[in-house]
Amino acid sequence: MADVPFWKRKTLTEMTREEWESLCDGCARCCLAKLEDEDTGEIAYTNVACRLLDHETCRCTKYAKRSLFVPDCITLTPENVTRLRWMPSTCAYRLLAEGKDLPAWHPLVSGDPDSVHYAGISVRGRAVPERRALDLEDYIVTWPA
Repeated sequence: MADVPFWKRKTLTEMTREEWESLCDGCARCCLAKLEDEDTGEIAYTNVACRLLDHETCRCTKYAKRSLFVPDCITLTPENVTRLRWMPSTCAYRLLAEGKDLPAWHPLVSGDPDSVHYAGISVRGRAVPERRALDLEDYIVTWPA
């Protein structure tokens, strides 16, 4: 059983903080601005990245204190991950919460932290800085879903 990866033998609530954090594949799709239609509830994804995102590494530059700098940044927890409809379909947290496995390109599976970028899953090279975007509706894209 020791050779079975933790994400296959533990629930999200059973994971240690280190295990939980390691589930993040570094795609940064959750760091993109999203728009919600008030009438339908439909989510539209944009390619506009949070101002704290490092566009090369696809990691938050102020991760530990991100909520101080971006008050509406949502901290994922095992309790809220299933309620966040805007989480990308490729997100490890969402996949595991839905009873699915991690894809081959996930760094925990591949052993390579850059595999998410090589697979074209991350926002690297596709996101625009928040300060450059004037009207979010001009930046709606379909790929993060």
